[in-house]
Parts: sequence; C-alpha cells; structure tokens
Amino acid sequence: MSQSPITDPTDYRSVHAQSLQDPESFWLDAAQDLEWSRFPTRALDSAEAPLYSWFPDGELNVSHNALDRHVEAGRGDHTALIYDSAVTADSGSYTYRELRDEVAATAGMLAQLGVGHGDRVLIYLPMIPQAPIAMLACARLGAVHSVVFGGFAAKGIAARIDDAEPTVLLTATGGVEPSRTIDYLPKVAEAVELAQHRVGEVVVWHRAGFTAEAQQTPEQSPARWHDWQDLLETAAPVEPVPVASTDPLYVLHTSGTTGRPKGVVRDQGSTAAALRWSISAIFDVGEDDTILTASDVGWVVGHSYIVYAPLLAGATTVLYEGKPVGTPDAGALWRVVDQHRVTSLFTAPTALRAIRKADPELELLQRYDISSLRWLFVAGERLDPKTQRWIGEGLGVPVVDNWWQTETGWPIAANPVGIEQLPVKEGSATLPMAGFDVEVLDPSGDPLPAGQQGNIVIRLPLPPGNLSTLWGDDQRYIDTYLSAFEGYYTTGDSGYIDEDGYIFVMGRSDDVINVSGHRLSTGEIEAAVAEHQAVAECAVIGLRDELKGQRPAGFVVLKAGSDIGEEQLRTELVAQVRSTIGPVADFKDVVVVDALPKTRSGKVLRKTMRQIADGEEYTVPSTIEDAQVIDDLVPVLRR
Repeated sequence: MSQSPITDPTDYRSVHAQSLQDPESFWLDAAQDLEWSRFPTRALDSAEAPLYSWFPDGELNVSHNALDRHVEAGRGDHTALIYDSAVTADSGSYTYRELRDEVAATAGMLAQLGVGHGDRVLIYLPMIPQAPIAMLACARLGAVHSVVFGGFAAKGIAARIDDAEPTVLLTATGGVEPSRTIDYLPKVAEAVELAQHRVGEVVVWHRAGFTAEAQQTPEQSPARWHDWQDLLETAAPVEPVPVASTDPLYVLHTSGTTGRPKGVVRDQGSTAAALRWSISAIFDVGEDDTILTASDVGWVVGHSYIVYAPLLAGATTVLYEGKPVGTPDAGALWRVVDQHRVTSLFTAPTALRAIRKADPELELLQRYDISSLRWLFVAGERLDPKTQRWIGEGLGVPVVDNWWQTETGWPIAANPVGIEQLPVKEGSATLPMAGFDVEVLDPSGDPLPAGQQGNIVIRLPLPPGNLSTLWGDDQRYIDTYLSAFEGYYTTGDSGYIDEDGYIFVMGRSDDVINVSGHRLSTGEIEAAVAEHQAVAECAVIGLRDELKGQRPAGFVVLKAGSDIGEEQLRTELVAQVRSTIGPVADFKDVVVVDALPKTRSGKVLRKTMRQIADGEEYTVPSTIEDAQVIDDLVPVLRR
C-alpha cells in the first residue's frame, strides 16, 4: 500500500487537490484515524460504476470506534453525551464507559429479539438518550437502523416500514413540544396495522408523564409489544461485531417525487471515515470539545453531527430536546452553550431567523456567558447575508455556512476551519470539501463560466460517506441522481461558482422562475428582500402570469415590534429588489404574513405555497411544523 502525504495539511487547496488527484492515498490515510479489524488494502472500487464503493476489503465496527476504543484508550470517564431537555427540565450525562455499557445492553436486548447482522430496526423516538443508544446498538450488531422523525404520522411510518422491512420497531410512549405532549403509541399501532410488511416486535420506552397505551392489545396487533426497561433487565451485553466496510450502516428516508420515500443507504466504513475526517477538518472538534447540534436524530444532521461524528472523535455531544425559541424564549440556545460550555454550535438559518424575529437586538444573550463558543455552523437552507451579519456580530464568533444534503451525509461545501479559516463571502457556502469535484452545467450539460447560474453537479465518484444507493433499488438511484448529466451526481440545486471557486447555492432547481423569458432564482430575490431592516424572514415564489409566464411574489414575516405599514414596506422592497437585481425581476407583490409554512427541519414549503397560489392540488407534508399555518395562508395565497 503506497501512500503520498498531503503537501501541506494546513493548506486547504493542497488538501482538496490531493483528494481529487490521488483519492486512493488520501482516503486510505483518513481511514487510519479509525480502528479496523481488517484494514483496507484499497480505497475505491469502480467495478460496478456508476455505483461505486469505498474500502471494499475493509472490516470494522462503527460502535466500537465510537465508544469502546475511547474506553480502551483510558478515556472512559470523559463525558460522551449530555442530555438537555428544555421542555421537561430533565437532564443528565453519560461518560464513554457508561454509554458503551448502555449500548452493549441495548444490543443484547435486540439480539434477544432475534436481531442480527443485516437485519433492519426501525427507530421512532423523540430526542431522548435512547435514540442515539438504539442507533449505536444496531451498529454494534451489524444491524441496519432506519430512524423515522417523531413528527411523522401513521401513514408516513407505515411507508417506511414497508420500504425498510424491519424486524423490530423501537419507540417511546411519547414526545414533548413546548405547549403539548404527543402520544406515540396510537400512531405506531396504526402504522404497524397499515403496513404490508409485518413487524415482529415493538419495544416501548416508557417516559415519565405518559400514560397512553396503544389502541390495540398485543393480541389484536400483528406485532408483539414489549416494555423496553423490562427487557433490559435480562439482556446480556454484546461485544461489537466486525462487519464489512461496504455493509449498510443505516437507511434514512427522504421525500420521493412519486410519494414513495427514498431510502438513502449509508455504508459502514466510508461513513465512519468521512465523518471522522469532517468533524476535525470542517468543524474543528476534537477530544476536548463540546458540540451542540440543534437538530433532531431523525434528520441526517442528527445522524452525522449529533451521534456519529462527535463520538468517533472522542468529543462531547449535546442532545438537546427543545426549540430555538419558546423553550422558554429566544435565549434557549445561549443557555445551553453557557451551561455545557459548548465550543461549536450547529443550527439552521430558520432557527436564527426565528431568534431574530423574537429578539432582534439579542437582549437575551446578555444573560449568558458564551465565551466558550468558538464557531457557529449553519446549514439546512440558504443563509441570507443579512442573517449571517446579524448573528456573527451579535455572537462575536465566525459564522460558517455549509451546504449539503441527506444524500451526501456531510458538507459538500464549507469553510474548513479545522484546516484553514478561509475568507468569507456572504451568501456563499465557501469551497468544496475533500473529494467533492463541483461544477455548474447548463441544461445541455455544458460547463458554465464563473458567475453564471446553472445546475450544480458533482463529478463521479462521490467521496466516502455519500449514499451508495437507494434501499433495494439501484436503478431508482441511477435514474434519480445519475442520469441527467452523464458522469455526474445531480444535486437538484442551482447556483454559480465565482472566479475564486466559491460556491453560491441559490435554491432548488425548481425554485428558478421564468419572468418574460428571464430565468431568475427565487433565492436571489429573497436575499434582496431579507436585507430590509423590518424583515425577519421571507419566502419568494413564482406565480403564474398570463402575460409573463411567472411573476415573483414575496411573503414576509416582520420582526417583533416592527410597525411599518404594508404599503410602505411594499414600496421599499420593490425599490430594494429593483436596485439589487434590476427591473427584470418585475417584483411587485408583497404580502405580510404571521408565519411561513415549514417542515420540522426548518425548510420553507415553497412548492406547497406555489401549488396553493396556482390553484393546483396540494398535499400538506406529514413533516410540517404547524399545519394551521397552511390553513391560514390558503385565503391569502388565493386572493
């Protein structure tokens, strides 16, 4: 095995160049940061291209790498996981030794129920320690976990059961929101009944304050129901099972255009290698650091940067059950940073805009000592420059925008502050990370020059840690992601690359509108609208127009305390867009609303808004944060 060292490991461009020119040695070198039961002799396997695999002859266990090896290295008493519930006032922590023992026992419980290598386990849990424990227990056995976000209703759970075909379903009596509790068991019981695939066992973690039972008795249900706590009492701890690097670690479902969810498959070895590399190189997190990733384990951000990456690095991760506002106020995240001495905070632009709306002067920040905080990382949707400036100046730390997808598992583009802190360009996620060869193509597949907007694509092969396929459907993976432009993965995002190589993601490709033959990005218009001092957040959608094809319309949420009139706001915003983008935008429609419809992960439902406004049939996604927002918007959108 020949390896060439990186010319300068503290120079981003040197690191990135080597990752593209010599991926074999680059990723074999990165793999040395893990413990393998059989170290791979080669990195990339192209035999089944365009389906690629990494470290094809390697063997390891991800749970061992996340837990046991730190204990064996003498760091068993170091804090691995902090649990902080802002809604129940419950909190606690696990050392690496304690977390390993809990995971080993939970793996024993699953083994007792017949779960083994390759079997699927569906996890439907709130943000409680049992969620990451269950994920790591599956990894310990070489089983495949499929986490379903707690906001899904029974039909959504059933669809994921039918796709993943799990042996066991792990759940809890319920989840908690700022103003209510949510009983899980009736939803789970209905999902188990609706699903074509028969789940054999359902295991329930009983939370304090919940008395709800499933609507069916075990005799009526097609599954056998168990008490999690009772099963643990008789479970024998399980040692990590070595598995092939190319075996699936997990399946995570994302929305499908046909309504059938797409099961993104992430493998064992390349996922561990990529996350271990990224947590250090991008997020600057090591053994002595604490990271708060204010997401949910049901989303890819939670998988990667609440659970796996921090633990692979031997760091401390915070599992936060709460909201950026309302639990109890817009100072919630600053309280967690202060209390747990967080060094890196990772959240979404939506969360920051919600904080800005409720506390535009960051007055609540003054209650807390956030001197431990070194970095604020932001991803999930486009970070508008105004929000970036506001929060950066308010916190006094660098704001690191990063861009990625459920499918990629870790950032495609970021500012790799663990290698070198690069100059910031507002509105840009900065530069491509190791192994990502990013280009912008026109509809014919020809490369576009710097500054011209088009389809953002990634030249194959994708680096380690990306999806290897879709669960049970290689052809669907090829058709969905690899067919539009031969030799490339299509991100579905549009944007441009400037003369310095900085990537500007302007929105989804279907968020491009055509005004009198001019293709305009709604993200570009939103950036101009968001610059107004009264605007907390906004969404711009393209409405049908008989004369011009489409026309842009802006829906605006005002900052708390703003008393500007709607007509004055419209006049000022029209002028602002005209001066920023030009009269070609033809921006004239502005509507002030109380709230924008969003998924629970913070993405604004622009497509749904557009369908309502155009009088089309629409479906309210099961992941919506508050369905009432859609109901309130319907008369506004259709007036």
